[in-house]
Amino acid sequence: QVQLVESGGGLVQPGGSLRLSCAASGFTFSSYTMNWYRQAPGKERELVASISAAGGRSDYPDSMKGRVTMSRDNAKNTVNLQMNLLKPEDTATYYCNAYRWSPEREYDYWGQGTQVTVSS
Repeated sequence: QVQLVESGGGLVQPGGSLRLSCAASGFTFSSYTMNWYRQAPGKERELVASISAAGGRSDYPDSMKGRVTMSRDNAKNTVNLQMNLLKPEDTATYYCNAYRWSPEREYDYWGQGTQVTVSS
């Protein structure tokens, strides 16, 4: 079955760094765009970073540019999110997402999330 397992969350001080990881299984990982989303209490889920299936292109919203870097290893079926200069407003649950579109259907898989708390 499809599994996305996030790890690496935790408590970090403002200005600190964290590296989140997501291990994927149960689907053809190299065919999927991979995304990181986050959701803070009372807020909508928002995109943090995205990387193309082959890993040649990554995209970040303006709010995250310069502070996050997403990477993937298609041989190991993993994606990582390096987050630097963390702020209290980065506190949220971070979710790994795998997405693929085909004319027949969309494939949209989610992990359980990992908590990131930025606080002094």
